[in-house]
Amino acid sequence: MSVGRACDPERVTDDDGLFQTRYRALASRDARFDGQFIAGVHSTGIYCRPSCPATTPQQRNVTFYRTAAAAHEAGLRACKRCQPDAVPGSPDWNLRDDLTARAMRLVQDGVVEREGVEGLARRLGYSSRHLTRVLTAELGAGPLALARANRAQTARTLLASTELPVADIAFAAGFGSLRQFNDTIAAVYRATPSELRALSRRGRSGARVDETATPGELTLRLAARAPLDHPGLFRFFADHAVPGLENGDPTSFARTISLPGGPAAIEVRPDTTGGALLATVRLTRLADVGAAVSRIRRAFDLDADAVAIDAALSADPVLAPLVRATPGIRIAGSFDPVEALFRTLIGQQISVAAARTALGRLVAALGPGFPDAETIATRGHEVLRGPANRIASILGIARQLAEGRLVLDIGMPLADFRAALLAQRGIGPWTADYLAMRALGSPDVLPVDDLVIRQSAAAHGMPGDRRALAAHAERWSPWRSYAALHLWRARPPRTAAARA
Repeated sequence: MSVGRACDPERVTDDDGLFQTRYRALASRDARFDGQFIAGVHSTGIYCRPSCPATTPQQRNVTFYRTAAAAHEAGLRACKRCQPDAVPGSPDWNLRDDLTARAMRLVQDGVVEREGVEGLARRLGYSSRHLTRVLTAELGAGPLALARANRAQTARTLLASTELPVADIAFAAGFGSLRQFNDTIAAVYRATPSELRALSRRGRSGARVDETATPGELTLRLAARAPLDHPGLFRFFADHAVPGLENGDPTSFARTISLPGGPAAIEVRPDTTGGALLATVRLTRLADVGAAVSRIRRAFDLDADAVAIDAALSADPVLAPLVRATPGIRIAGSFDPVEALFRTLIGQQISVAAARTALGRLVAALGPGFPDAETIATRGHEVLRGPANRIASILGIARQLAEGRLVLDIGMPLADFRAALLAQRGIGPWTADYLAMRALGSPDVLPVDDLVIRQSAAAHGMPGDRRALAAHAERWSPWRSYAALHLWRARPPRTAAARA
């Protein structure tokens, strides 16, 4: 779905009704739409977020774009007043499951910087020519332009939040040279890096430098779309924290994650000055900062459109009280799909406490960090406990992953992701659905095989039968994953010890 009006081949096209909807959001300076589209003002040569406080431009001078890259390609620069990239990202890249959305997930994770356009296309199963054609037609920019815009946004974040030298920021953001960095900042923001640093620390961005940070640490502000149920997120991560890998409490979560350049230590906590989160990261390689931010944002579901989700689910009178009790509920995701798979397999059919113990034993024996598939395949039998068939299934899946016969990637279509999992011995529909939520961040999955969900649904006057509940839940699409979270949260007391 596009979000603009046809004016020339570089502009995104759409019907006039949608243009008018977007224009009304722009005229009312509605911050709920920040990050969902960009307003290009061709009379001034700039692009803005919908909530920009500047005078509303005339309709004939406005074109709406899906991405900053498309605005750059149209010759526009970022507004210095509203700083349109200091906002949450578009929720569409998780909501949609088409080629464009899957490509955007990988671009944001830094795949183009690490593997090039050919690597991105290979992961998605298409030629680079076809991928470029589709992205240009859909978004107004190809993969190189999208990656360039992503690098510029990472640089702006680092300039705003750290005292790193400009040269270090250039290479951390993925630029090949200082000259390329300076040229891009000038083209995108019409400013020098030093001027952009000053601009990014004022006004609505909320960015500030953590003066207490130790050398080698970066503290970054991660914008989120309100409302945000951060108590629920931090409680989930704390309840499931693996000893030796993670630490969590109601106001913070810390762990080690694996990044392309090596392990990184992260700590996430709420920003007391607003609805955002603060992330402190200590990296092996500074160039991994973009990937670290992308994975934290995905794990905390920061780009979700909470207003739209809550409104849609509240239309069901049974769910409405649950939504009112917990507005802005989010999917607590994973930092790595393979880790999520093993955590789910090892934790099945046992309590959360027992799962934490078993996973802590695995980390202690095969760490540091969460062991990779090859390590579990070769040494997992030394540590894993439980029924022999279940251990054999886990080891077999680990071998499939280590040998490349099973691949799990955030760029996979949901149907392919589920099919790859269901083809494995020991994985059923519940596991596949649960991982689609936690690893892919899919917003429209309801694990109707989950006993707690069915009991909770029945306790609240909905069908408790698997098939009938699935039929009832069709009215919640495309937000069934969030309905599942509400049902888990509202489970009856007698099932409090059951697996969720």
